[in-house]
Parts: sequence; structure tokens; C-alpha cells
Amino acid sequence: MQSNFKPPDMTLDKSLHSKERRWCGTQRRIGITGGIASGKSSVAQFLSKEKGLPILDADNYSRELLAKDTICSKTVIKKFGNSILQSNDNKILNRKALGNIIFSNKIERIWLEQLLHPLVKQKLQDDLVSMHDSPILILMIPLLFEANLTGLCSEIWLIDCNEDQQLKRLMKRDNLNNHEAKIRIKSQIPLHKKHIFADLIINNKGKRQSWKKQVEYQLSYDPLSC
Repeated sequence: MQSNFKPPDMTLDKSLHSKERRWCGTQRRIGITGGIASGKSSVAQFLSKEKGLPILDADNYSRELLAKDTICSKTVIKKFGNSILQSNDNKILNRKALGNIIFSNKIERIWLEQLLHPLVKQKLQDDLVSMHDSPILILMIPLLFEANLTGLCSEIWLIDCNEDQQLKRLMKRDNLNNHEAKIRIKSQIPLHKKHIFADLIINNKGKRQSWKKQVEYQLSYDPLSC
């Protein structure tokens, strides 16, 4: 089976993600990022449910933007046609079908990112303004570096695991075959290339939720003001 997949540019501009460009206000803004199926949602859920911290989730914004009858969803349908629609509703996107297209074709992925990323950034900024009284905010942004959103964060936590773990988790979570899952993983910049930009690397390579102590310790740490 041949694929049109072309690897992404595997470099990141260090100057864009330096700590000098970070948020320096009094609010602690923790950016959570990592690769697909690395465990970001598990960490965010822990911070929300067990620590009571508010979460701003870029993936949720994307889902809202691509919901039924939105301007973005209509634009996407016009671009890719009926093959990306649910079989039982001709106005609801089939996210797996859309994923098969964008993860195997860099040009189409960039097109979708250029459509969504500015709108996601605006939603994040709007909610940051409305939640300015919260002492700590969690910003869960999978493509934090790629979308150049590090300036919204005061610190960055990278959820780390190995590629084999990603593959198994992704296949189970999204009901993908091995080929589909590998294409999605290979479309992203490898986790190890993002280590240099993170303030904390959360080890999710071990037993289930073995990262909790590491997260709790970091939460208790009061970072110095800028």
C-alpha cells in the first residue's frame, strides 16, 4: 500500500520558543504538550479533576470549530467533498476519514492548520482574558511549538513516551490499524526533538499514572517571577 505521506519539517526555530518570549505575568500558565497519544489528556484530567485547575484545551476548540454547520466545517467539506462525512448525517464530519487525508498529505494538513490555528489561538486568547483571575491555568496544546503558541505560557511541560507506546495507545484509542497509526505519528515532529524547549519532561514511559508524583511535585514548586 503506497502513501503520499511526506515527513514534516523536523526542525523548530529555537528563537521562537526561548524562555525570553514566554508569558511573564503574575498568572501561572502551564502549557501541556507532547506527541499524539503520549498521555496529555490523562495528565490534564488529573490536573482538572484531582487538583481543580481550569483547562483550556486546543483540541476542544478545534472540535467546536469543526462542529456541524459551522463556517469551518462547511469550508472543509467544500475542500474535501462528501468522503469525509458521516454516513448517517451529511453535515457531520467523519474525523477518522478527515484524519486519513491530512495525516498522509502534508499539503492538505498545512491547509487545515492554516484554517484552524489562527481561530484556535483567538479562542485561547479570549479565554485567557476572561480567566485572568485564576492563579493557575492549564493550556493543553498538542501543537504548541508547531503553532508558535509558547508565548502564551509561563512554563511548558512535555509529556514523553516512546514511539512503540504511542503506536499501541493510538491504535487502541482511535481504532486504527498499524499503518494508519504510524502515519499519524510520523506526521509529527518527534518528541525527543522537543525536549530542549520544555521546562519539565513528564515521564510517561512507565506504569500507568506513574507520572503523578512528578506532576504533584512540580505543582508545589513556586517558580520565580520573571
